[in-house]
Amino acid sequence: MIRLHDNLASGNGYKARLLLAQLGVPFRRIEYDIDRAETRTPEFLRMNPNGRVPVLELEDGRFLPESNAILFYLAEGTPFLPDDRFGRAQVLSWMFFEQYSHEPNIASPRYWITHNLPMTEERRATLEPKRRLGYAALGVMEAHLKDCGGFFVGDRYTIADIALYAYTHVAHEGGFDLEGFPAVRAWLGRVAAQPGHVPITQV
Repeated sequence: MIRLHDNLASGNGYKARLLLAQLGVPFRRIEYDIDRAETRTPEFLRMNPNGRVPVLELEDGRFLPESNAILFYLAEGTPFLPDDRFGRAQVLSWMFFEQYSHEPNIASPRYWITHNLPMTEERRATLEPKRRLGYAALGVMEAHLKDCGGFFVGDRYTIADIALYAYTHVAHEGGFDLEGFPAVRAWLGRVAAQPGHVPITQV
């Protein structure tokens, strides 16, 4: 059985949990307390030298870190990844957007707030730029969803949607207001209605 090294509150970990649930793939989940630096131990760093969850441990003992790489690996040969070359590249394009423009700005304030981290001078200085860039990323998503068929690639639910859904649907926990993004809110509802959907904190 594959194992997922994870933290239940992690949006990046949730991506893997959600796809595994929707694929019906059995797995064992191993929880790490990131507030107590459990991902910085020598044992964990042997699995992922970057010291972050999630890490997918395959049945043959190999380790695969990085949430979007895990999504791509698990989705291979399934309806969650298009068969055509351009469609697959579009999926990757949105997943790169999620990691470069979306996640760093939307997930960080959520982490600071939900983990009760002290608002140091450095965090206060970066909060407003992150909010501005986070809203800009949401604006890109809003514009695309207004013009497409309801999902991000090819009018079908793919791992691009899973990657973007993970932190968008809890953006309010980081102080983001989605009221001005009706297409994004409608898309969140469509994703939540997909077969096999599980909440972020469901074990």
